[in-house]
Amino acid sequence: MSLAGHGRYPYSPIEDRSAGEWPGGRRLAVYIALNVEVFAFGEGLGAELAPGGPQPDVLNYAWRDYGNRVGVWRLLEEFYRLELPVTVLANAAAYDECPAVMEAFRRRGDEVVGHGRTNSERQGMHDEAGERALIAETTDVIARAEGRRPQGWLGPWISQSRHTPDLLAEAGYGYLLDWCHDDQPVRMATRGGGGILSVPYPQELNDIPAVIARKVEGRAFAEMIVDGFDEQLAQATRQPLVFGIALHPYIVGQPHRLRPLRQALEHIAAHRDQVWLCHAGEIARHWTRSDS
Repeated sequence: MSLAGHGRYPYSPIEDRSAGEWPGGRRLAVYIALNVEVFAFGEGLGAELAPGGPQPDVLNYAWRDYGNRVGVWRLLEEFYRLELPVTVLANAAAYDECPAVMEAFRRRGDEVVGHGRTNSERQGMHDEAGERALIAETTDVIARAEGRRPQGWLGPWISQSRHTPDLLAEAGYGYLLDWCHDDQPVRMATRGGGGILSVPYPQELNDIPAVIARKVEGRAFAEMIVDGFDEQLAQATRQPLVFGIALHPYIVGQPHRLRPLRQALEHIAAHRDQVWLCHAGEIARHWTRSDS
């Protein structure tokens, strides 16, 4: 049977892989991915709290804007209190639109991952030249602001073209987060004999699919996080695994969702002696060294 494929990686059952470990002998690597996103007013894409009307869609634009004005600061308090590292998935335009947010995470020493120019556009809709320009522009903005190039990438709206892994590898990226096909990092082939690492990114423990698409509310989402964490902690006795949580300040930064999320984060932090709390880039670097 002939089936169209991507040719990026072969099939590999997790039970057949040799066991290893994360630093300090830990078996579960845990990272928090915080999406810092900005949106054009009156045009383009954007998550919706309620069905949007004609542009300008003030209801949904203002709801999203709450995240960078209020929600992110409430989350930041929890990250400090619980001493949790954060991987910031940043739109390049955030440096102009909400510079104080990016400065706050820079002071913490958190990693910044490239997340396109804005979340008003879908990366995979561009032709190859346009996508290459999007990656280059985003990379340059982050590098100038942070003093170093980002090593990881997540496309806005997790949108890829058939060339995205190739373009990212050619632009010097070491890993991407768009694929959610495994609980361990996976080496992906790119054109010209190159490669790029795929680090697992959560599509279910992610407040956009859960709260916006599936209408799961805050307490149920927090329970999903705790259940997923506890189950993977148990599974990790067999092989090293990655556990990620994807958050958006305009969703979980809302007070009624923040309260149950706080409890889920406290649960994870209480297990810090058993897991590796880290940035996504640390996962990529450790896996690459161990795999070479």
